[in-house]
Amino acid sequence: MEFIAKGWSALKEVDRVIDYCELNDRRLIPLLRTAKENFELALEADNTNTHARYWLSKLHLRYHVPGANKVIGAALLIEAAEMGDPEAQYDLGCRLRVENEHVQSDQQAFYYLENAVDQLHPGALYLLGAVYLTGDCVKKDIASALWCFHRASEKGHAGAAIAYGSLLLKGVEIPESLIKFNRNRGSAAKRVAGKKSESLAVNPVEMAREKFQIAAKAGCDLGFRWLERLEEEEKRLLTEQSE
Repeated sequence: MEFIAKGWSALKEVDRVIDYCELNDRRLIPLLRTAKENFELALEADNTNTHARYWLSKLHLRYHVPGANKVIGAALLIEAAEMGDPEAQYDLGCRLRVENEHVQSDQQAFYYLENAVDQLHPGALYLLGAVYLTGDCVKKDIASALWCFHRASEKGHAGAAIAYGSLLLKGVEIPESLIKFNRNRGSAAKRVAGKKSESLAVNPVEMAREKFQIAAKAGCDLGFRWLERLEEEEKRLLTEQSE
């Protein structure tokens, strides 16, 4: 893990400054070389280390590191995905959807994204939710889309939180299984006693507010804007009621 930590630290420093310089800026080379060497050492120490394999693939595919080779990077990415690394599965799924024009690319992308979703990768959950919402490559399924957005938002994914909250405010019906899941976690769902049995009730506005707060906490401007709109709407309703 020491090699991984050193490599990751060097790469994070590159990411911190790369937006303020050229991609092939020579000042980045020492950091990139340090990252590459440490990820390679991590693989030498443990060839089953999927994290080292994935981060090394990123260096080959995305950075101007000395000795970079996109073929090697692609091979490492596929290996890491096949070995079960969720980041690699998500990355590969996205690349297959965007970059590959082969007939089977969508099916292959969906396969890797589903594997990442099984490990609750937030980006994969969000993307799969969007796929279910639009019916792209799969049968349109709003309930599955909501589940994906909800679980991704729990992981702090701002886009998923906005999508889920927006759907709630549009009046999309929430599956009972998801309401029960929310109630067990102390969210805006609760039990309401009836004459013969208890039924589950949910306040969609409050649940949407919870999601927008998640997005705002992640620094998403849309999260703040939605919270402001909800507050303005509540003030308007209170004013109308007082009149």
